[in-house]
Amino acid sequence: MTTAVLKTPVDLTITPRDRRFGRNSPQARWWMGGDPIATAFYNALSITFPKGEAFFIESVKAFRNGAPEKLEREIKAFIQQEVMHSREHVSFNRRVADAGYDLAGLEQQVAQSLELTKGRPEILNLCVTMALEHYTAILAAQFLKDANAFKGADQEQVDLWKWHAIEEIEHKGVAYDTWMHATCDWTRFKRWKVKSIMMLLVTKNFWTNRYKGMLTLLEQDGITGWSAKARVLWFLFGTPGALRRLTFAWAAYFLPGFHPWNHDDRSLIATVDSAYEDARMAAPIAA
Repeated sequence: MTTAVLKTPVDLTITPRDRRFGRNSPQARWWMGGDPIATAFYNALSITFPKGEAFFIESVKAFRNGAPEKLEREIKAFIQQEVMHSREHVSFNRRVADAGYDLAGLEQQVAQSLELTKGRPEILNLCVTMALEHYTAILAAQFLKDANAFKGADQEQVDLWKWHAIEEIEHKGVAYDTWMHATCDWTRFKRWKVKSIMMLLVTKNFWTNRYKGMLTLLEQDGITGWSAKARVLWFLFGTPGALRRLTFAWAAYFLPGFHPWNHDDRSLIATVDSAYEDARMAAPIAA
């Protein structure tokens, strides 16, 4: 069997940070500085995380046998981080519900989407995970680069999203390296073709469902019709351009020789990591 060449920095250490957020404080209905559109975006995104991250964990675990020692450690740390992300977004989503939103329909949509993955080849589920992990990493980088991303937002929720963001950047290469390990006997063209087709499918489904999710939440605020659609589209493609600003980072995924760590943005982690210093856990040790 051929050994995959991995591009993740050799000095990278993935360190889970065990933090809990918002347990003892109420969460405003429009916690994003009173902006219902921005609030709907983050709420719609958060609804996907608990079940989605459980799917990521299982997809990566399916291919950890025989992984290089460093990748094995990184998979363990990835799992620890994702478990805690899921836990915190369960709590966050509960607060969204407590603020008056009915999330049952959106949670059911996520469950139905994941139901379609059952019985499918595990390598395709890993490919879906790899594509979505690229999205979470480039979204995380966008959150941390933009000083106005959370302007006026409730600080406890800002801390949650920034904590999640730095760990998504930190482990952004794990699913990709696991894919390289699992497909090391594939030709470069086959690997590129499968991952590219899957990214296109993931992109279509992910953003279609988030758009619909935002409209569903806004409808519960009495914001409906063409006005709601126009405001959502402006948020995604105009200002702040949450989707528009991802274009080049997203397109890089299709380049020959792509790897998440071709762009080393660990400096973004350093901008906020000190706030979570006390929560840092010991790095996992390979079995």
